[in-house]
Amino acid sequence: MANHKSAAKKARRDAEARLRNRSNRSTLKTAVKKFLAVVAEGNKAEAAKLLPETQGLVDKACRKGVMHKNAADRTKSRLAAKVNHLA
Repeated sequence: MANHKSAAKKARRDAEARLRNRSNRSTLKTAVKKFLAVVAEGNKAEAAKLLPETQGLVDKACRKGVMHKNAADRTKSRLAAKVNHLA
């Protein structure tokens, strides 16, 4: 429990930010899983269509502070590599 007014406000702001971050992270993870499922099927056309959307969500998560810039870049690179390796 916060002992100061400013600490109570910080706790409230942290709780709201935690919910926002969880929502953004969940949306991102769902999109990546959907993309990976399409790649596992071997559907290159569908995967190529989903790639920019998924990479956009990764960029958005990075902008929002949910993901580190290097982690976002690494994720986008790996997603692109998966599409490129499809026959």
